This record gives sequence, structure tokens and C-alpha cells, in this order.
Amino acid sequence: MARRKLLLLLKPFDVYQVTQSNAVSRFTNPQIFHYIDNRRKVHKEAINVCQKILQQKPIDWKPIFRNNLSQPIHNVDLVVTVGGDGTLLQASHFLDDSVPVLGVNSDPTQAEEVEKFSNEFDATRSTGYLCAATVKNFEQVLDGFLEDQIVPSKLSRISVSVNSKVLPTCALNDILIAHPCPATVSRFSFKIRGDDETCSPLVNCRSSGLRISTAAGSTAAMHSAGGFPMPILSRDLQYMVREPISQGPAISRLMHGLIKSDQSMDASWFSKEGFVYFDGSHVFHTIQNGDTIEISSKAPVLQVVLPHLST
Repeated sequence: MARRKLLLLLKPFDVYQVTQSNAVSRFTNPQIFHYIDNRRKVHKEAINVCQKILQQKPIDWKPIFRNNLSQPIHNVDLVVTVGGDGTLLQASHFLDDSVPVLGVNSDPTQAEEVEKFSNEFDATRSTGYLCAATVKNFEQVLDGFLEDQIVPSKLSRISVSVNSKVLPTCALNDILIAHPCPATVSRFSFKIRGDDETCSPLVNCRSSGLRISTAAGSTAAMHSAGGFPMPILSRDLQYMVREPISQGPAISRLMHGLIKSDQSMDASWFSKEGFVYFDGSHVFHTIQNGDTIEISSKAPVLQVVLPHLST
């Protein structure tokens, strides 16, 4: 029987780098420098623990920092990400529906630290909503996967086409369509179209943009903006017009809603320039006046080992 192959995708250490002199000038409390340096140490130790566990397993594996990832991931049986939800999201942009991913939250939020530094800054860290493991239970979760006792869940992703051309990136959490300057009004229109070609009324908008989330992303920025959490395995998408300029009652009710699994959103962009952001600000596609954008959940799913199904 062939040995299984695994890719270990790591959050880099340099995101924590703060020099002592820089820290003193930035923070009134010198303990904060030690807090930030400790984050780096905790993350590094989490990587060491995961590697030691993998060395004991009858599998072939190799580590790579997420910043060095540039090509689609193939020919492995599992991707393990060590960092937080952001590292898993970055991995998802290089995965199709054939390779599952298991997230390890390397440094979960500690309530006592949040309280201790509440007057200085927000000490909360990655929620780890999509991470099935921490260093404490990584071996248990990994063994469950290798022994076929834990089956990955299939999460919906967002497919985006611009001028009828499908973009290569699928969003696991959400997309944001907006002008690159947050103070500039975004002008666009949209309608919801079913597979049977029935359409909702056309909505013309002036706002700060349009956000569309998956079920997995409905607990993130969408929820913060007033949206509602969705069952994580739902195939529907949720959309919300951000900060719309006053509309009549008939149009206002269309500013927030669902795109069902058998529907898509057809949008037209009427500002001089704009971006479609995928799962944050690092991955984006430029759009311009007159471009048409189609959004749906018809992208390949992502296989994710979820925390509530692996404990």
C-alpha cells in the first residue's frame, strides 16, 4: 500500500517581528513587546510539535511557508496548515476539490491575555473557526483522518466571472466588490437570476461596495456588518450592500439577502475602477466601468476537516 503524502503549510515567523527599539516607541507598556515576541515563540513551538508528530507517522511529508506557495497543490493526500484561519484561507486558493485540508490553530486566544492588555490593544487572535485542531489534539485528529474515522466536510466556495470569463480564484469566506479607495462611492447594479432564468428586480446602488459570503464566511465580516450566521454546510450565499446611500422602502429590502444554490447574481460595475477582493485584501482582480460580474456557489467545493466533527 502506497504511503500517504502530506503538505505542511506554515504561517511565517516574520509576521511577528518587532524590534526592541521599535516596540518601545510604539507601546507605552513594555510588556506588550514581550507579548508579541511570545506570540512568535508559541507559533514556532507549535510548528515544532506538529513536525515531531509527523516524523512518527508512516507518511511522506514536507513543510513549506505559505508565502512560498505559488502553484496549485496536487499529488498529496492532505494539507495541514499551521497558523490560523488566514493560513487555511490562503491554502484554499491553491486547492481544488480533490485535496482535503486540516487546520491547526497554532496560538488560540487566551481570555486572561485579552483582559490583561484590554487598555493597550486587542489581544484576541485568530478565531480558528475553520481549524479542527490545536497542538493539544493535533495527533488525535490526524490519526482520525489517517484511519478514515474523520471524514472532511465539503464547504461551498464562491465562483466569480468577469465579462463571462471565470476567474481562477475561488473564495472560501467572502468576496468584496468595491472601489479601491474606501472613501469613494461605488456605483453598480445587480439582480438575482435563477437557473430557470427568472430574475429579481434590478437594483441600482450607490454605496461603499458589495459583499458576498459563503456559509463558512457568514460568521466573519458579514456577521460583523449585521448579517446572520448560516449552517456551515449550506450551499447558499449571503450578500449585503455596504453602507447604501438612502433608498426607498421597496429597494431597501433588497440590500441584503440570499443567493440560493440554484441562483446566481449578475452585477454591472459603473465606477471608473474597482476591485474584486477574495478572502481579504491580498488576492484581488481589477474591474472597470462597464464590466459585468457573475457570482454563484458553483465553484468546486473545498474538503475541510471541521472542528465540531473531529473532537
